[in-house]
Amino acid sequence: MSRVTEIRYVGYGVENFDAERKFYADDWGLVEVAAEEGLAWFKTHGHDEHHVLRLHASGTNCIEVIALAADSREDVETLHRRVAEAACTIVHAPRDLTSPGGGYGFRFFSPDGLPFEVSADVAPLDKRAMARWEGMPVKISHIVLHSPDHKAMVKFFTDVLGFRVSDWLGDFMCFLRCNSAHHRIALLPGPPCLNHVAYDMLTVDDMMRGANRLRKSGTDLRWGPGRHTAGNNTFSYFCTPNGFAVEYTAELEEVDFEHHQDRVYEPAPLVMDQWGVGTGGPQTMPKPEADPCLFRPAGI
Repeated sequence: MSRVTEIRYVGYGVENFDAERKFYADDWGLVEVAAEEGLAWFKTHGHDEHHVLRLHASGTNCIEVIALAADSREDVETLHRRVAEAACTIVHAPRDLTSPGGGYGFRFFSPDGLPFEVSADVAPLDKRAMARWEGMPVKISHIVLHSPDHKAMVKFFTDVLGFRVSDWLGDFMCFLRCNSAHHRIALLPGPPCLNHVAYDMLTVDDMMRGANRLRKSGTDLRWGPGRHTAGNNTFSYFCTPNGFAVEYTAELEEVDFEHHQDRVYEPAPLVMDQWGVGTGGPQTMPKPEADPCLFRPAGI
């Protein structure tokens, strides 16, 4: 069955482009691989994905694209048909992509109006082996989104894009996998918007070393360090200069894509954070508000 198999990158429109660019290069630990006037693309050190982040100077802070991977051009075509049959607004049909890394893909708006891309054949870049204590991101781990009808959105991701349910937190948070990682997408109730983007660190020590680097550069820890129950991953949450939530995480559970059995975890303080020693909590994170660019193509 044709399906999404990975996350590629997230593209943001940002009001303060220079501050966001400096944050990701100097503090967060990414590598700038391409740039134009008001645009910059970044990769990680430890993975061959061409880029995991695109920044675009904009008059509004918003999400411009969430890019997902398929295994082949044929899968892209099949997914395009399924997305169209689900009555989603298509931004453009499958075509050769002209952004850095190229590839073949299409764009569409989810039923909630958030912008997505599905692509194949994007050119890889070099990666290097990373060592413990570097404190640099290896790759994107997962993305968490809000939806006004999160259960309908779970059905969209599973029936149309081929994700599978890994676990639920009560009836309000669903964790979805598209490969052996416990989750690549998670969904929460709320206005349609991004909650956060998480980046895998090599070890828990790297998560802590990265948090120390951020603290020294003036970016305070919002919530953490801790360890979730669903996925069993560690976490530390921060905010970028333009107010987007980002996470360092480590040790996300690996599962059998075909046969993993989902379960429901009942919400409790030591379910949200098994360690129970971190600072902050969900209430310290940015309050979800509808993305200001819903159903508006970014044009790039």
